[in-house]
Amino acid sequence: MKLRLASCAVACLAAACTTPTRVVLLPDDDGHVGKVVVAAGQDKTTLDRAYASADVNRAGQLSADSADREAVQRRFAAAISALPPRPQAHRVFFELDSDTMTAASRSEARAIWTQIVARPGAEVLVVGHTDTMGPREHNDRLSLARAQAVRAQLVDLGFDPARVRAAGRGERELLVTTPDETPEPRNRRAEIIVR
Repeated sequence: MKLRLASCAVACLAAACTTPTRVVLLPDDDGHVGKVVVAAGQDKTTLDRAYASADVNRAGQLSADSADREAVQRRFAAAISALPPRPQAHRVFFELDSDTMTAASRSEARAIWTQIVARPGAEVLVVGHTDTMGPREHNDRLSLARAQAVRAQLVDLGFDPARVRAAGRGERELLVTTPDETPEPRNRRAEIIVR
């Protein structure tokens, strides 16, 4: 009997210490709103509107609500200001069978590099790609050379080399699907993901 009473007391204490949970759905920078399902026991609700929220109280009961942007900004100002910057994606293009950027990409690159270098604590992944011209092994090497060329430019501008990685995907992830041995300028690129 004492064991049951102790177990019951522990369970009640654990339930009393349960932290309430609130989930608020925020839109992306471009205004896109995703969807999230919040569940508590058998209850669940789907949040699919900007600033919709769901609360799970200490008793495990679920309730849904919504607010406007200003109310969410006021209530969660400290948490929102502590969020890291959203990931950024950039793309530069290369000459045929070369790790030299096209003239258009060279003119855009300086602004991209400046944004990346100015972002505190950023980690960068540069992924090089090729079109389907030439043998796969050659394209694997070329795609890596493209990624390494971008990496080298960032490091030359003062970006921490330990925080930028380069990888090559060859012709495996085409931006524009083409048959083998097809020159496609949009596939000759490096994707730069900044987190």
